[in-house]
Amino acid sequence: MRLTDREFRGMNNAVRRFFQRRLEFPVFRRLGLRDENQDILEIGCGSGYGAVLLCGLRPRSYVGIDLMSEMIDLAKRRQGLPNAEFRVMDAADLGAIPDASKDVVVIFGILHHIPNWREVLRECHRVLRGDGRVFLEEPSGAAVRLWDSIFHWGHPAEGQFSWRDFEDHLAQIGFAVKRRLGIGLFRSYCIERK
Repeated sequence: MRLTDREFRGMNNAVRRFFQRRLEFPVFRRLGLRDENQDILEIGCGSGYGAVLLCGLRPRSYVGIDLMSEMIDLAKRRQGLPNAEFRVMDAADLGAIPDASKDVVVIFGILHHIPNWREVLRECHRVLRGDGRVFLEEPSGAAVRLWDSIFHWGHPAEGQFSWRDFEDHLAQIGFAVKRRLGIGLFRSYCIERK
């Protein structure tokens, strides 16, 4: 889904960057995101701040995708990201990314924006190498409903999934939860191919 103007501003400010830098990224590191010569795909890269953090890991390659061309335009203006590539792309159709070509997929809390989030996870499974991992964090469906009742952001009902539905789907498509951490109404995961 495209972000509303209000949510677009909410995702592109110092508060959001603070949480991404000081909470989300360190949690991914605790879950096992390592500094290695890896090929990284970030789904929902937004304005490119996640790329700044992830490129600090010295990846072999980094590709950030987002559905919104406005976000990709902002990401492309970021300085100091020589190995970064940004593309406008639907996360539910990663056909331009070859099978088994990525070591790591990172998702900084955007699945709840995507009605077809199950297909996104299938595509993650397809593009990962055999020992590849996905690092993702998501708010609970209850948190999304609460935000929508206050801010009227209009998240799709399909994106308001329960943790049980989410983890059941991971198992159905061939993923195993390696580690998970819960922080309030958020959960962060390290998942890998079975």
